[in-house]
Amino acid sequence: MNDKKDVPASAQYSDHHRRSITDPERYWAEQARQVAWYRAPRQVLQAMPDGTHHWFADGQLNTCYLALDLQIELGRGEQPALIYDSPVTDCKASYTFNDLRDQVARLAGLLRRLGVQKGDGVIIYMPMIPQAAMAMLACARIGAMHSVVFGGFAPHELALRIDDLKPKLLLTASCGMEFDRVIPYKPLVDKALELASFTPDRVLVWQRRQSLAQLREGRDMDWQTALEGVEPVDPLPVSSLDPLYILYTSGTTGKPKGIVRENGGHAVAMLYTMKQVYGLSAGDVWWGISDVGWVVGHTLIVYAPLMAGCTTVFYEGKPIRTPDAGAYWRIIEEYRVNALFCAPTAMRAIRKQDPNASLLEGRDLSSIRQLFLAGEKLDSSTHHWLETVTGKPVLDHWWQTETGWPVTAPCLGLEGHRPAPGSSNRAVPGYAVRVVDEEGRLLSPGEHGSIVISLPLPPGCSQTLWGDHSRFVQAYLQAFPGYYNTGDGGYVDQQGFVYIMGRTDDVINVSGHRLSTGEMEDLVGQHSAVAESAVIGVHDEIKGQVPLALVVLKDGVEEDAAQIQRELIARVRERIGALACFNRVVMLKRLPKTRSGKTLRAVLRKIADGEAYTVPATIDDPAILQEVANALG
Repeated sequence: MNDKKDVPASAQYSDHHRRSITDPERYWAEQARQVAWYRAPRQVLQAMPDGTHHWFADGQLNTCYLALDLQIELGRGEQPALIYDSPVTDCKASYTFNDLRDQVARLAGLLRRLGVQKGDGVIIYMPMIPQAAMAMLACARIGAMHSVVFGGFAPHELALRIDDLKPKLLLTASCGMEFDRVIPYKPLVDKALELASFTPDRVLVWQRRQSLAQLREGRDMDWQTALEGVEPVDPLPVSSLDPLYILYTSGTTGKPKGIVRENGGHAVAMLYTMKQVYGLSAGDVWWGISDVGWVVGHTLIVYAPLMAGCTTVFYEGKPIRTPDAGAYWRIIEEYRVNALFCAPTAMRAIRKQDPNASLLEGRDLSSIRQLFLAGEKLDSSTHHWLETVTGKPVLDHWWQTETGWPVTAPCLGLEGHRPAPGSSNRAVPGYAVRVVDEEGRLLSPGEHGSIVISLPLPPGCSQTLWGDHSRFVQAYLQAFPGYYNTGDGGYVDQQGFVYIMGRTDDVINVSGHRLSTGEMEDLVGQHSAVAESAVIGVHDEIKGQVPLALVVLKDGVEEDAAQIQRELIARVRERIGALACFNRVVMLKRLPKTRSGKTLRAVLRKIADGEAYTVPATIDDPAILQEVANALG
């Protein structure tokens, strides 16, 4: 626990945070003035009976206008807006705000020609190429909702999202790249459309020279050819409450949850984030290291940096093997990056490959001011190593797909506070972070419990799920009335620093990707040889967490255990994708349970991670715990 008395918050940060909690309506009305609205909102905050809230309900704006056209009007037309660097294809490109606006406006014209209207849904299944960002912005330009699906997801997962969103159009590329391996995307899309009950009108395919796709006549269109002769279109004003995008995240039931992000609150939050949280100004070069399939890609690769007038680096590569563990240092030096974001997994991979940072020698990192890490727990060893080898501040912070922007962070634009290593730092203005016990009672500083946020959530946070509002209320607001339940556990110290210790549900964090062990467990249980199973998240030095399947076979099964293990791994890989890192299956004679029949998952996690544990008084047979320990080695 960090009980330091010498980590004061600045008076500016303290004042902003106090006002945002005591009078959120007035505070966010002030921040909303930073947005170039078509019609400025008069109604700032509206509380709904079910505990949700509406922000800026009567405002009108267009997110693409704020990201591109406005920047040109402010004189930034010839400033680089997006720098594309792809070591996996040996390709580099730079787009000014003028370039990007022109290409997005034409693509928006094509979407409209293909019948996409305001309020329609569009699925984007793309690798990290500039056209992915253009597709997102083109949807925003005409008031359509986009839903970006990570290109590493298997056809089954893509099909679930198609059926839930029912998109008018699906945009994809002929292939993606994984190190030096070409991954054809079109066969995955074709399979997903076979599995899905709903079929979009058209599939638009960006052909890449690394692998050309076969197009199905009558449904599929060549993206480049379709753009010929298309006239650009202007931004369309939309309501503040109109959805900008739907982003699916794993749910504990295995069914993905469509997080809805509304245009108005999102715009206010994006401008606030870049200025007050990250301390960036127009003209700065920002590098968000992620994928557009995740919330980080939406917030920190596309929308926030462009809306703040920054140059955003769009990177198609990995921290290692593209070509080596010095790839990040090259990007920083070559593009004079001022600040970056990445997941701790990436830095752990670099450290493992180059522990002495020899590939950093000779690189000029003078442009960079700080490195922000989030997405999973930042261990102290990686934190110390990164600060030592770079000589730059390393700042941990915490947020979620549901919030869309940071919940805790040092807040550089408000002169925040000196970070406390081991914590995710203090709450950002707008967020009143609390800790409660199972009955919803507030806990004292240092006491572990469920991390919750007092309502109302600030602008930019999701207030509903696509097509299933009751599930949003049930999943996030019912457990602790008056609070948003983050699903994370931890504690807050006396200085207000928040310590996130892990999930309280069955969602695990694999390399910053939230995945449901419940879904994996269901797939394992469908195997004819499996009697019961438990899939838990265990610690991994590089990825943070990886799934471990503990399996009990049915009596009389004659199949080879090794063959069953291979089949289970293949089954999960096919249905969820390689990103699940589902590679370890351990056979047990029985699972440890309480007398009422509940599997002791928390104890299993501690045994797997080699941690000390207390034998629960409710266990039906304590001897089984030693059996598990022996099986796990």
